[in-house]
Amino acid sequence: EWLAARVRLLEREKDLTRLQDETSRERRALPWVPVTADYRFEGANGEVSFGDLFADRSQLLVYHFMFGPTWDEGCPSCSFWADNFNGVGVHLEHRDVTLVAVSHAAFPKLEAYRRRMGWSFPWYSSADSKFNYDFDVSFTPEQQEHGFSYNFAPGRDPGEEKHGLSAFKKEEGAIYHTYSTYARGVEPFNAAYQLLDLAPRGRDEDGLAWTMEWLRRHDQYGSP
Repeated sequence: EWLAARVRLLEREKDLTRLQDETSRERRALPWVPVTADYRFEGANGEVSFGDLFADRSQLLVYHFMFGPTWDEGCPSCSFWADNFNGVGVHLEHRDVTLVAVSHAAFPKLEAYRRRMGWSFPWYSSADSKFNYDFDVSFTPEQQEHGFSYNFAPGRDPGEEKHGLSAFKKEEGAIYHTYSTYARGVEPFNAAYQLLDLAPRGRDEDGLAWTMEWLRRHDQYGSP
């Protein structure tokens, strides 16, 4: 009985895999949008240009990490995602891809939190540029009150920061924005959630006050 049910589910899983492949092809076929703004960032080596974030590679993935200028800690959910980034960079780099995080807070706050969390991926501050605003992950008080665009749709809430991931290509000295995803679009980058989906009880979040009520920064959990 289990085997018959598992084989039926396998066909559904194969359909999903084929759909994922088709969606990935459509994603890569999106038009490229030139990035003409002179964005500046601050990192471990001081101020850098947008082009410097590529680190001599032609492809760049930017995780938009929620860390507001007045916050003392990074977002717990973004921290959950960032826990999945350590160790993957060397593999991406051998495929001509650089992965970095960018946040709105000043760099000293980012660096202190990065050290606390034990992360090794590059992290940059966009505090002195419009980068976060242009990519719809930071919002002014007026936008929070009167409305803004997030995940390609109108929105309004008191949150000043949102999360997402954007992809860029450098070609012949020019930089192009090729893709962005927000909200639940970042779930494939979280290996812990993918593994929980395979566990007998899954994510087990239905009875919680909100979806990720259970979540803590990795250094704030008590005994299991």
